[in-house]
Amino acid sequence: MGIFSRLTDIVNSNLNSILDRAEDPEKLIRLVIQEMEDTLVEVRSSTVRTIAERKEIERKLNQLGREMEEWQRKAELALSRDRDDLAKGALVAKSKIAEQIDVLEHQLVHIEEALAKSSEDISRLQEKLTDAKKREKAIVLRHKSAASRLKVNTQIHDDRINDAFARFEQVERNLDELEGRAESMDIGRKRTLAEEFSDFEASTKVEQELADLKARMHNSKPMAG
Repeated sequence: MGIFSRLTDIVNSNLNSILDRAEDPEKLIRLVIQEMEDTLVEVRSSTVRTIAERKEIERKLNQLGREMEEWQRKAELALSRDRDDLAKGALVAKSKIAEQIDVLEHQLVHIEEALAKSSEDISRLQEKLTDAKKREKAIVLRHKSAASRLKVNTQIHDDRINDAFARFEQVERNLDELEGRAESMDIGRKRTLAEEFSDFEASTKVEQELADLKARMHNSKPMAG
């Protein structure tokens, strides 16, 4: 059985309320859209049949109108020839056709009312369908976002990841201890002559490069005219 049992159930439905009560809104919205699309096809098909019926009645009315005019002409012709009996018969035939026209015109009024109602229903149903499709996109995006957050949170709280971070922190503590031991060995130790010459040569080289750079920049300046 479908989500909706009648057209009025759809056009009068509160989509928010339906989705709020659903355990699986994404699945339900797809079923709702399918139900709406199926109903829309049915309503349009019914409307096509009604329009065809209207056209047929209009065609009959035109035909009966011509026949009534013809009996009117015959009645006048009979009277012009003093044939009252024939004129009376023609008027009786004309009266019967008028009765048929009256019946068909009443049917036509009902058909026009039904078409107007169908047009209104189709319009409202189309609006509901458009709204449902917009909701579907939003629901799918929300579902994917929630699933992604759940996956990330699950990974964050995974014991294996916690254990890995604990081991990583232990390695960092071990490195801190090793570096501390190395630094402690340098404290108070007198620098060797080789180390001092190495630092002196490095400093001299840097100072020479700085002097060369200043000289090049000075030479590249344009001479004042």
